[in-house]
Amino acid sequence: MTNPGVQNTNLETLRGLVADILEIEPEELTDDGSFVEEYEADSLRAIEILSRIDKEFDVEVPQEELQRMDNLQHVYDVVKEYAKWE
Repeated sequence: MTNPGVQNTNLETLRGLVADILEIEPEELTDDGSFVEEYEADSLRAIEILSRIDKEFDVEVPQEELQRMDNLQHVYDVVKEYAKWE
């Protein structure tokens, strides 16, 4: 069973991490906003997101997953899968 408190904490940690890389305030980052179209992210920022996820959550997400990680919700879903969050 999923613990909503842990899910929310992980999502908000990811929100802060991604917002920092995109150089925006966490409140500006929506769950479904396209990193490329709405926040003008490029491939270097995507790789930086992967690197920070690895450090923050101690989980290695393959670069091949970058295509799936186009917004915050998808980043959460991919990290959840690799980190084996419940």
